[in-house]
Amino acid sequence: MDVNRFKSIIEYSRVNLDEIEVKIRKFCAVMNIRSDSDVRDVLLLVREVFLRRGFIVFEMPFMDDEIGALCYKGDGLGYVVINSSLPRVNNNFAVAHEIYHVFFQENEFKSKIEFANEYYYESEDEHAANIFAGALLMPENSFRGMFDKFRGESQGISDTICKLMNYYQTPYMATLIRCCELQLIDMKEMSGELMFVNKEDVFEKFDELWLDKSIFQPSCRDDFPNVERLVGNIGKEYIEGGYINQRTFDMVITNIRTLSKRIRGKE
Repeated sequence: MDVNRFKSIIEYSRVNLDEIEVKIRKFCAVMNIRSDSDVRDVLLLVREVFLRRGFIVFEMPFMDDEIGALCYKGDGLGYVVINSSLPRVNNNFAVAHEIYHVFFQENEFKSKIEFANEYYYESEDEHAANIFAGALLMPENSFRGMFDKFRGESQGISDTICKLMNYYQTPYMATLIRCCELQLIDMKEMSGELMFVNKEDVFEKFDELWLDKSIFQPSCRDDFPNVERLVGNIGKEYIEGGYINQRTFDMVITNIRTLSKRIRGKE
């Protein structure tokens, strides 16, 4: 990431983190969990509450590995589709990122694509969603404690970051940004080695530290059969209640099947 862009992200966080923390407390109150809890399976946590808000969130392997997620909201149900062809750390961050959009974005989105290789966009909503995701997945008190522990037993700061990645199952850059926004790493300590690390360096460090490299493996999970069944059940209820007719329901099923094929690259 460009150094100036990195600094602008940290500055945005400095100005807005308190407001983001308020949103996290509101979200955790809705979820009936403590705001300082470590969130280990964010998709499991939010699936039901997303549905209550009109969104089905699910995983599916994409043909395009540059896309982290697809989001669509029509007149009825919305869909948040997470690319399970990507590593688990990317998926965790993508889901947490989408929580902000579904719960707190002031301007409702109809459709959008989240790119996997760089979640740190320039728009206000995207900046806020990224800061929210990092703070949710790496809660401050817990993160400070684990940073001190790992820093005390590590040879260098890169070891500490990799251990934090492993513990919180978060992407490298998100973990580094969290360290800086909490002022655990002084910006004066930032070096090219930390800023421009590549995947091979991280993999090598994980091997060296006996960390769990499975967090970089894609699950390739495919939830589409469950989605089709869920939409079918909802459609049946709507038809019986007189809200829609069979023709409309058939069009919905056809559309989601077509979308599935396009995502997989089979059409």
